[in-house]
Amino acid sequence: MQWSDRVGRRLKLRDLHILLAVARSGSMGKAAIDLSISQPSISKAIADVEHAVGLRLLDRGPQGIEPTIYGRALLKCGTAVFDELRQGVEELEFLTDPGSGELRLGCTETMAAGFVSAVSDRVSRQHPRVNFHLVPGDSITLVNRELRQRTIDFAIGPISRLNLDQDISAEILFDDKFVVMAGAESKWARRRKFKLADLIDEPWVLPPSDSVPGVSISQAFRAAGLEPPRAQMTSFSLPLHYHLLATGRVLTMLPLSMLRFGKHLPLKLLPADVPSIPYPTAIITLKNRTLSPIAQLFIAGARETAKPLKST
Repeated sequence: MQWSDRVGRRLKLRDLHILLAVARSGSMGKAAIDLSISQPSISKAIADVEHAVGLRLLDRGPQGIEPTIYGRALLKCGTAVFDELRQGVEELEFLTDPGSGELRLGCTETMAAGFVSAVSDRVSRQHPRVNFHLVPGDSITLVNRELRQRTIDFAIGPISRLNLDQDISAEILFDDKFVVMAGAESKWARRRKFKLADLIDEPWVLPPSDSVPGVSISQAFRAAGLEPPRAQMTSFSLPLHYHLLATGRVLTMLPLSMLRFGKHLPLKLLPADVPSIPYPTAIITLKNRTLSPIAQLFIAGARETAKPLKST
């Protein structure tokens, strides 16, 4: 039987959409609630898809309904199909109204506080009706989960220690670097000359030592011939950093781009002699994936915003 007879005429987008919903929820009952349709309609749609492809796509497991190996293969294709369809509809909307659209992007907290905020402001001034949905996270999670599941259009973040598989593309925007920062009330903020070694025994708030930024910070200290300080507080949380730095007691290390694009932040750059460890920051996308016009506009804005950083 020809493909067009077996699948092309029998497999419906609605049924494929229902299959995706069941796989996400792990339950036909939950999928029925999410889609506001009856459970018998869910069961029939799944049966129709299985009949169309001639394979069993779902099994009942200890954790609920789980896709078979055939189901996972079809779900991967289905995710791409609906993503491309969504991008196509968004392009039609953009063509009829170039000033509007929706963008879903992922970035690290430090990028959100500095560079990405600057790019968002730039794009939103030109297109005030664009809606931004920002998903925070580390680069590894953003790529392996959000980007591959197509819940974001692209990610912006560091690519150090990131496994760039064949389906992932990374365009480096600039090389960031870590610098020592304090609060305005810190005794070190009033000093003009000191060495990194002088700060070792101070209280520090730092990211986890095994994280991407944590590894880069450790490398910077070791490049200066020092062992990294023992953090009094370990956290990615920027609000926590701000609160602790405001006490005047605590020091931290954060990317320089935060200060470049976040001049309003309650941070003071300390002139410590920190060795420069490459920390490339990139736009990370799925290869062969159509990007919406708004995504392309944002990426163009990111390139322009990053130009001054390339010379620092």
